[in-house]
Amino acid sequence: MNSSVIVFPGSNCDRDIASALEKMQFKNKMVWHKETELPKSDLIVIPGGFSYGDYLRSGAIAGKSLIINEVIKAANNGCLILGICNGFQILTETGLLKGILLRNKNLKFINRDINIKVINNNTKFSNKYKKEKILKINIAHNEGNYFTNSNHQKELQNDNLIAFKYCDEKGNINDESNPNGSLDNIAGIFNSKKNILGMMPHPERMIDNLISNNDGVNLFSSLLN
Repeated sequence: MNSSVIVFPGSNCDRDIASALEKMQFKNKMVWHKETELPKSDLIVIPGGFSYGDYLRSGAIAGKSLIINEVIKAANNGCLILGICNGFQILTETGLLKGILLRNKNLKFINRDINIKVINNNTKFSNKYKKEKILKINIAHNEGNYFTNSNHQKELQNDNLIAFKYCDEKGNINDESNPNGSLDNIAGIFNSKKNILGMMPHPERMIDNLISNNDGVNLFSSLLN
């Protein structure tokens, strides 16, 4: 499978995701934000980091970059799009995903491993996971507090567009297991066609037991399935 990782000034997880993709046998290319064409891609990844230093608003400037026009075209043609952390924020800025990522409820940057539960395992991104599987994944963000309007919240629930929710190690979904104040404990969502996934946790950091765990492996295995 051919993948492309979009690189912005301030991206700092682009090499991490590239390394993860290559380890999982993707044929990956790095694409600078000023490019006006994408290489042939089955998967486009918008990585984590602090694009443009998070000036104005997280993802706001990156969402207007030249290459994003091509990402939008590819997404509308059915290409798989994965936005991780800042990538999720950028996807909401472009309108490819609805909603917004607000400041964490404690107004502090959070960098730690948390638990999330697989809510929908019937997608191209999640088919290798068991439903309600509990994963231990790292988060590192200042604006991970997902919010959307009530109509879209109903759409997310009714159309099974919630990918992951924050939970505790036993799978309980409650305020205590919500690290950032995200609406309904949402950690990741799909678009209506389910070819776009935005998530705040970093699966690319969880593919090797030597440095963490391998709870992120099945996301990439799902894409290859």
